[in-house]
Amino acid sequence: MAKMTKSQIIGALAEKSGLAKKEVVGLMDQLASLAYVEVKKSGEFTIPGFGKMVKAKRKARTGINPATGEKINIPAKTVVKFRLAKVAKEAVL
Repeated sequence: MAKMTKSQIIGALAEKSGLAKKEVVGLMDQLASLAYVEVKKSGEFTIPGFGKMVKAKRKARTGINPATGEKINIPAKTVVKFRLAKVAKEAVL
């Protein structure tokens, strides 16, 4: 089974909610923008029943270049992770 495209997701949400596709696109864009701003500001953003975006710090570490076997230093950095909600995991599995 193929993955749903963005337009298929928008179509399905518009059909189920009774909203116009343009309104669904606007809602999805606003939700994404809100999530980015909140994660940047407070470090996390939760969508109840779906999951949580969390900003996390990774420590500096030593890695190995697979082509040469040479050891390289990987600097510390901040990354964004997504933690799936328990309810969503149970619904899928």
